[in-house]
Amino acid sequence: MAPAYLERLRRMCLALPETYEKSTWSEPTFRIIGGKIFAMHASAGTHHGAGRPGVWLHASKENQLLMIADRPDRFFSPPYVGPSGWVGVWLDGDVPWDELRELIQDAFLRVAPKQVAAVLADRVTTGAMAAKRKRASATRLVTGPAHRPAKKPVKKPVKKPGKKPAKRPAKRPAKKPAKKPAKTPAKRPAKT
Repeated sequence: MAPAYLERLRRMCLALPETYEKSTWSEPTFRIIGGKIFAMHASAGTHHGAGRPGVWLHASKENQLLMIADRPDRFFSPPYVGPSGWVGVWLDGDVPWDELRELIQDAFLRVAPKQVAAVLADRVTTGAMAAKRKRASATRLVTGPAHRPAKKPVKKPVKKPGKKPAKRPAKRPAKKPAKKPAKTPAKRPAKT
């Protein structure tokens, strides 16, 4: 049975659109359809984890350096992919799961095609809007209905029966200069 932190990591990664898990190098890797890896588990029992469980996430070199400088107890530069900017997050001890979820989403967005990334952006926006509506409805219950100006109805143009829209004259193509006939080489008289 997998450790609880691995199951939680798996749920977060596979909740993203068009993702799947594949075991590679004896470790679970999380990929987007097409095969690009955005997260990889590093178990404590292999040389990947160096004695501590962790997850490697696709990141920029700048973000990796900032995170490691800020919290070396939480973040590390993983072997093999660390020089490319990937960042490791330790999964033992007190794991900040909300922060890890955001880092996983950032890693996913770095490798996802635009159409798939848009699906995640819609989910996040929809979730944020739902939370905002929920907070707003709770506020209205306490303070009463908020004053909102009435919306003006949108007028649609009315088509008059029997009248057809005026046709625009067709554009004429520009005149091309006439082609000159090709010169044929002059024939030489045959020698006798």
